[in-house]
Amino acid sequence: MIFDDLRQFLQALDEHGQLLHVKDQVQAEPDLAAAANAAGRIGERAPALYFDNIAGFIDARVALNTLGSWPNHAIALGMAAGTSTKDQVAEFIRRWDAFPVTVERRENPPWRENSVEGEDINLFDILPLFRLNDGDGGFYLDKAAVVSRDPNDPDNFDKQNVGIYRMQVKGKRRLAIQPVPVHDIAIHLKAAEERGEDLPIAITLGNDPIITLMASTPLRYDQSEYEMAGALRQAPYPVATAPLTGFDVPWGSEVVIEGAIESRKRELEGPFGEFTGNYSGGHRMPVIRIDRVSYRTHPVFESLYLGMPWTEVDYLIGPATCVPLYKQLKADFPEVQAVNAMYTHGLLAIISTKKRYGGFAKAVGLRAMTTPHGLGYVKMAIVVDEDVDPFNLPQVMWALSTKVNPAGDLVQLPNMSVVALDPGSSPAGVTDKLVIDATTPVAPDTRGNYGLPVRDLPETSQWIDRLNQLMSRSR
Repeated sequence: MIFDDLRQFLQALDEHGQLLHVKDQVQAEPDLAAAANAAGRIGERAPALYFDNIAGFIDARVALNTLGSWPNHAIALGMAAGTSTKDQVAEFIRRWDAFPVTVERRENPPWRENSVEGEDINLFDILPLFRLNDGDGGFYLDKAAVVSRDPNDPDNFDKQNVGIYRMQVKGKRRLAIQPVPVHDIAIHLKAAEERGEDLPIAITLGNDPIITLMASTPLRYDQSEYEMAGALRQAPYPVATAPLTGFDVPWGSEVVIEGAIESRKRELEGPFGEFTGNYSGGHRMPVIRIDRVSYRTHPVFESLYLGMPWTEVDYLIGPATCVPLYKQLKADFPEVQAVNAMYTHGLLAIISTKKRYGGFAKAVGLRAMTTPHGLGYVKMAIVVDEDVDPFNLPQVMWALSTKVNPAGDLVQLPNMSVVALDPGSSPAGVTDKLVIDATTPVAPDTRGNYGLPVRDLPETSQWIDRLNQLMSRSR
């Protein structure tokens, strides 16, 4: 199934029993965030949550945890809800190869139903805002797709970025944004400020799941998120023209906010409970001036809880990190078999590979750290043999316990770049990185005494299917 907007996705989740309508009245704080936090603690089949009876709000609708489970992630891809994580990643990889798929330009987007401009804007009248963690410095928009263009090449569609960045509400028409240096919007902002200009942006809230996935995916600078979204949904992605900026924005958004990041202006932003499970502290960050807001009648406000993993952000970011890392590594090293970077935005990546010669696995781990995403995020790489499934943690632990000799299998790289949100970095944004070679040595590396490895019997795979069938019949 193809979803053009958030509401279609919510309906599909409902039809699959993966949308929980909370009908009792709740408090905006702490109930909304606490419920989403709880969803991440009740297992991998947790439903999305929908609230429309919130104390203190006359007319509010809030959707949380929409992508916060593997069944929900599968439904977003149009796959069976019971599809395994490994198979979802494999299908993601298969569809990736269809890139680019030209966008479909549509008129009359639903978010044109209402609009407000200039000093008449008051975000508090439009959005039911609430804090996500007790220590947060304010209200945040944390699941919005932000659209920006390269000021030095504004007509280049491929350099138009769609990314998810946290934004703190600073006033009725002001936001603070965190442009992480390795992300495209930071490149755009730097170029604009070098020209002495503001950076126009469009912020879209309440989007279909595919553009949310793509906005979370570390694509190359010149790869269009919209054209990759078309590949992932296997149909052209629908966009419309934002009235003030003229930017391409999702046709089906609930809310479109247009304005600009003001040149060389900074305000205190934070603290914020981050994906690492730590508060990120307060920092001086760029400021957004809001000039126009367009929105659907009775908009659905979508947000996500993040904190100590696992939360929705891990389901959202996990596969979207595995796939580009795999594709970038595979281009240089065809021997690479799979990449599991599900853990805390890819700060840890597990890579399975064949080997050409001794030391080859270490080269693969080092390359993972120099990919566009790995520069800021891959702090540790565990490299395993091709017969070890990186998505099977017991197998990975077996490889670590039997294949690693610290005398020669650990490569420590001092003073490397990492995302500043990594609480282990010191100073923030700088860390040592580590490659762990958990593969069997091959010539000319003759270390160890591995002898003849034990392999699964030829009939094992058939019996796996047979036993699963027998167990399903007995339930």
